[in-house]
Amino acid sequence: MSTAMLITMMLCFALSVSVAVSIGLSAILGIQLANANMLISVKEMFNSINKFPLAAIPFFILAGNLMETGGISKRLIEFSKSIVGGIQGGLPITCVMTCMIFAAVSGSSVATTFAIGAILIPALIKHGYPRPWATSLQATAAELGVIIPPSIPMILFGVSAEVSIGELFIAGFGPGLLIGVALMFFVWAYSKYKGWGKNDGDGRLSFGKATWQAGWALFMPVIVLGGIYGGVFTPTEAAAVAVLYSFIVGTFIHREIKFKDLYPILRKSVISSAVIMFIIANAGLFAFLITRAGVPGAIGQWLEQVLQSPFYFLLGVNAALFVIGMFIETGAAIIVLAPILVPVAIHFGIDPVHFGTIMVVNLALGMITPPFGVNLFAACTVARISLDRIIKDLIPFICVILTCLMVITYVPEISLALRDLVYDK
Repeated sequence: MSTAMLITMMLCFALSVSVAVSIGLSAILGIQLANANMLISVKEMFNSINKFPLAAIPFFILAGNLMETGGISKRLIEFSKSIVGGIQGGLPITCVMTCMIFAAVSGSSVATTFAIGAILIPALIKHGYPRPWATSLQATAAELGVIIPPSIPMILFGVSAEVSIGELFIAGFGPGLLIGVALMFFVWAYSKYKGWGKNDGDGRLSFGKATWQAGWALFMPVIVLGGIYGGVFTPTEAAAVAVLYSFIVGTFIHREIKFKDLYPILRKSVISSAVIMFIIANAGLFAFLITRAGVPGAIGQWLEQVLQSPFYFLLGVNAALFVIGMFIETGAAIIVLAPILVPVAIHFGIDPVHFGTIMVVNLALGMITPPFGVNLFAACTVARISLDRIIKDLIPFICVILTCLMVITYVPEISLALRDLVYDK
């Protein structure tokens, strides 16, 4: 049964069937082969999404769309540009820095791509940066949206592996900052090498004026993250607070959200949320069936025999996740693989929170690797460029992320030091 399910799923992927439908069809085939009652599919799909922490996903998506329409992203860009825009290569550094700040609220890399890329990709091109390079930069920097908390994939990992979402969130700061700083250093050095960006400071605001204009936007991460770690509200409640704050600031303070804009914002958010929830439901049914078939236990035993040390286990898992991330959507991969891999990681003495950050960072790479990188498609849509034209410029950015991934994998303190300090472990 399990073999037939996996073959069906991979065949559907090869035929370009959507991820959710591919997983769902293979699960239904598994039910038929097991001669089980088809009502199991309804029950398990409902159970997969009937979890309170998952309510944070549509709220964070809606908050990101409100931030984009309400002028918050534009003000964050001006703030970042006022800090680093005066140096050569300051504009691409601004892109990375703004994505880091935006990620601290939105939780979505695709939302970050559209909100920031719509402004910065044209600006980068105007200042002489090649369109393919600017597109690759934006797609890569937006990946920080799922690493720096709050993060939708971290919520999915926490629910799937029964790990504290609060601990996962705080563990994401170290890896997010490491990748952000590495990207900023790379784009600065590369711009110097190529001679780009000598006029990046043109038209930037003073630091004081930019900070004043972005004050409400900068206060948003303080409220959301401060509320979570201060014990004022849960991550799910924080998502609702982010929506309320974005709406008030965008509508009544910045006055850029009109009531006629609410329907398109809500429609876009509902569609995005429904897609994710449909994937979660189908992946949950798939995971239930392969768990009943004993696949996780068998894979766990095989990994323990073949990869007999934590070093080789993490190396093998990273290699497998990198390939899987190219073809399977991040959320679906986490829901299916986390229950299988986490027990094995614990057997090798690896902290499940550390392992969660490794999985999220690795699978986030899938958002910028062909053929199914969602960030690539989003950035290409904004830049009006075909995917094949950016591959060459994308490779150095992937190498930077891979280097950071190896450091995060084998230096657990990057993920766990702040967690241990806050939770006194």
